[in-house]
Amino acid sequence: MAHQALLLEIEGMKCGGCVSAVEKRLREQPGVQEASVNLLTRTAWVELEPPGSSEAVLNSLASLGFPSRIRPQQSALERLRNAQAEESWWQRWRQLITALLLLLVSSLGHLSETGPLADFRLHGLVASWALAGPGRPILWRGWQGLRQGVPGMDSLVGLGVMSSYLASLTALIWPQVGWSCFFNEAVMLLGFVLLGRFLEERARRRSGRALEALAELQPDTALLLLGDDPPRPVRVGGLRPGDQLRILPGDRLPVDGRVLRGCSAVDVSSLTGEPLPLQVEPGQELSAGSLNLQAPLDLEVLRSGAESALARIIQLVQQAQARKAPIQALADRWAGRFTWIVLALALATFLFWWLWGTSLFPQVLTGLAHGHGHHRSLGAGASTPLALALQLAIAVLVVACPCALGLATPTAISVATGRAAHLGLLFRGGEVLQTAAQLRTVLFDKTGTLTRGRPLVEALLPLADGLEPPRLLQLAASLEQHTRHPLAWALLQGAQLQGLPLLPCSASVTLAGDGVEGQLEGFEGLGRLGRLDWLQAQGVAIAEQAQVWQRGQEQLGATVLALAQGNQLLGLLAVSDALRPDGAEAVAQLQARGIKVGVLSGDRQGPVQQLGKQLGLGLDQLAWGLKPQDKLARIEAALGPVAMVGDGINDAPALAAADLGIAVGTGTQVAQDTADLVVLGERLSAVPQALELSRRCMAKVRQNLFWAFGYNLVVLPLAAGLLLPGFGLLLTPPLAALLMALSSITVVCNALLMRLPA
Repeated sequence: MAHQALLLEIEGMKCGGCVSAVEKRLREQPGVQEASVNLLTRTAWVELEPPGSSEAVLNSLASLGFPSRIRPQQSALERLRNAQAEESWWQRWRQLITALLLLLVSSLGHLSETGPLADFRLHGLVASWALAGPGRPILWRGWQGLRQGVPGMDSLVGLGVMSSYLASLTALIWPQVGWSCFFNEAVMLLGFVLLGRFLEERARRRSGRALEALAELQPDTALLLLGDDPPRPVRVGGLRPGDQLRILPGDRLPVDGRVLRGCSAVDVSSLTGEPLPLQVEPGQELSAGSLNLQAPLDLEVLRSGAESALARIIQLVQQAQARKAPIQALADRWAGRFTWIVLALALATFLFWWLWGTSLFPQVLTGLAHGHGHHRSLGAGASTPLALALQLAIAVLVVACPCALGLATPTAISVATGRAAHLGLLFRGGEVLQTAAQLRTVLFDKTGTLTRGRPLVEALLPLADGLEPPRLLQLAASLEQHTRHPLAWALLQGAQLQGLPLLPCSASVTLAGDGVEGQLEGFEGLGRLGRLDWLQAQGVAIAEQAQVWQRGQEQLGATVLALAQGNQLLGLLAVSDALRPDGAEAVAQLQARGIKVGVLSGDRQGPVQQLGKQLGLGLDQLAWGLKPQDKLARIEAALGPVAMVGDGINDAPALAAADLGIAVGTGTQVAQDTADLVVLGERLSAVPQALELSRRCMAKVRQNLFWAFGYNLVVLPLAAGLLLPGFGLLLTPPLAALLMALSSITVVCNALLMRLPA
């Protein structure tokens, strides 16, 4: 039975522990074959096999404390716009205003020794409001995580806030216990947490701007042609295939369409990265998002906005961001266990300092008891072993940051895939980025990949008296008019460019591997066009001049066709498939990065060797006359991770067999079927560009993971009081909350550096 792929939008995920819990719960559900959770986008990609129920999956996540829904069936463009519209200005900034007010109130409470602000009952009311208002979602999610056995960041923060609040409330109600009231610490801690999350969210939104920029390429309205009436503006969502539009200079195409009337220059750089404008004529197809530069164009709608190439690109990028890299599994496993480790460390810290610490290091309490009156800061004014143990345990709970672990990989991948989409590069997921960064070998197909894939007539040699080159081309093209061979296409295009009419041809027969023969109107004898040795076998006399010319053209990589009428040789035509303009540059860039380059081709030895000379490759780097199974064997024998670059259609088996399949210039459909990476447009230089971007991405992932692990290795012992006996250094819970927020912000901002040019 067919699998169902679901993209779920999940609320409440704040850290790597949440990701681990959600992923574990999803995989436990009946019918779920695979699940991948992304903290950055707060989505989950789920592959569900019947009879699994999507409703059961949603209910299970809701019971865990993570309300979810299936992403609405809208186009990628509509989803992005709706996501932007749902978040109003006030919703975006209310969290910041609340955080700043909490920090202001708590700071005033610390500074006030007399007057109404020094009343602990007022402090208690403010703290109660803070916990019941802006802090309530954190406490509720934290409690749900604990109750379900999957505590996360909210659980740690909630325990820290509630511990300080309850200890202060106890000291206020029962003064005889001798504790200090530190309601302000709970308020300040909560303020720093909210401030950190606001800054983190702002940084996260920046990582998605590449997709937003793509969405903005599609205009909201279009000019619809209605017979002889003037064009009428209509909403793009109402357009259907077959409608006719007028695109004025300066307008972007709202949908994919075919040019009916008009000639103009069109900028496609936003989709493919091609720097030069495309000259378009009637009959050409254009993609949504292209910019018309010169003259009005009339188009026929081929695909609506939801099915356009632009919408498919955005959908592929979103799927890529939802699919995690293998390296993220390490972070997710640790993030899932990390919260339990922190809870155990907080408990151990509490017990140690309460039962033994102050006895072993009596100078600690003497050095900390320096507060003003009753205003002693939690973490800097403890006077009893219990108070000190409580403050250090709270600092341990708050300073731990599984958020950074959970964000390290998806943030980098999100920025990298967004940047890649802007450059016309479509990665299928994080695992593709990781594979691309590890490549040792890149193998290229020849025809249609290193070459343009469109053979052209390069040279003509008339041999009959009075026969001019245009007439030679006209006769050859007329014989080929009923065939579909690429060489026939080259002859027909050459005749069309010179305005040469084709002569009627009857009794046309194609002889596979040899050539074509037929009867041209107005000529006696059978016309033949094909290999020189084939014509010689048919009784055509071949002069030495023809053989010498053929050898010279073949050394240049051309294919030579001979034209004969009856037993008379009329002339020779050289057809070749030119190297892409940036082919040599792309190969040189790959080799400069230490990547081995090779060519796998089914073409003849001569053209392949000539191509190798143009690329600066040795004979040991070239292979010719290969069948599909031969290409597979070469790929499997290559050392290290290997990439195959092909056209995505003829090379589909090779693309699938390689560690990384790269399709050049074949559109987005190939990405869905075979290739792991699609290069939009026809720029071979985009291949080394894509590999360099993947290396930068993996470097950022490693930096982020190093920071996330290193941060916790440093601050957790500090928060537990390791330096307190010898140096008098410790973290207060508010400072711990600030450091925790800065850790996540650092990870996100480091990933955002990839948006800058290398």
